[in-house]
Amino acid sequence: MIHTIYIAEHNLGKQLNVDKVDLIMGKGIVGDRNFDRAQWPGQNITFIEMEEIEAFNNNYQQRIQLADTRRNVITQGIRLNDLVGKEFLIGGVRFKGIELCEPCSTLGKLLSNDTIAKKDVVKAFVHKSGLRADVLSDGEIHAGMTFEVVETV
Repeated sequence: MIHTIYIAEHNLGKQLNVDKVDLIMGKGIVGDRNFDRAQWPGQNITFIEMEEIEAFNNNYQQRIQLADTRRNVITQGIRLNDLVGKEFLIGGVRFKGIELCEPCSTLGKLLSNDTIAKKDVVKAFVHKSGLRADVLSDGEIHAGMTFEVVETV
């Protein structure tokens, strides 16, 4: 299910916690920094599991907040890695999981501190830092909504 939703109006801008977001097919989240950008597939929206953020904090004695990962949607109780290459619904909105949202040096830099190096942050989040997806239909999503995998024939 969706636990929390964030948008940032500008690249590296403050992550704003919002109750709901409007999505436009092929463009992404209205008001987000990546809206209507198509530099690569899966740029419309990003997801990360709350459980992976908690595991990072526990395993590395850190206190990062949910917004610190810079992902749009924080999920709970769903394995996002399993959605790569699959279509899924959240409410009436259709998505396609494109690829894992692997950690980059920017994330490493943002989360590093005196007790954990940038490279160790990146290493800790490999295959655990979420999913990039394309938005396949217009609609609205909000916290508490659940995921439904679409069976394709």
